[in-house]
Amino acid sequence: MSKEHDKGMSLIVKTITRLTVGLILLYGIYIVFHGHISPGGGFAGGVIIALSFIHIMLAYGKEVAFKKLSKSTASFFESLGAILFLAIALLGFTGGYFFLNFISKGEPFKLFSAGMIPLCNIAIALKVGAGLFAIFVVLVLLRLESEDK
Repeated sequence: MSKEHDKGMSLIVKTITRLTVGLILLYGIYIVFHGHISPGGGFAGGVIIALSFIHIMLAYGKEVAFKKLSKSTASFFESLGAILFLAIALLGFTGGYFFLNFISKGEPFKLFSAGMIPLCNIAIALKVGAGLFAIFVVLVLLRLESEDK
């Protein structure tokens, strides 16, 4: 066996991860996009999205997880989420109030009819998902550094 197969957990865990990580990511995206009409939203969906990448890191090792989502990409998405959220908040100033809903509210029971709330959910999901992944990466790197000593 090569060194690539030796890293991470057992073959069973890697197989289950390969089968479930896409579903976990899809569920996180679902929670983000339906957060204005059901329980959930940007924070909960962002945590679930981050956990899908953390699941890959736990099962396969940090090298494989960094191929899927590198540290610089996570930093970019975290910054993008913060900038988007601030931009959405400041666009309300055009109407005279901070966080004023500048998009029409639409009709009840329609997915794309919640004004700016879905945009806020997406921005929060980017910020929380990338931030939580970055925190986990730092904890893993600190653990590896302490094991080397």
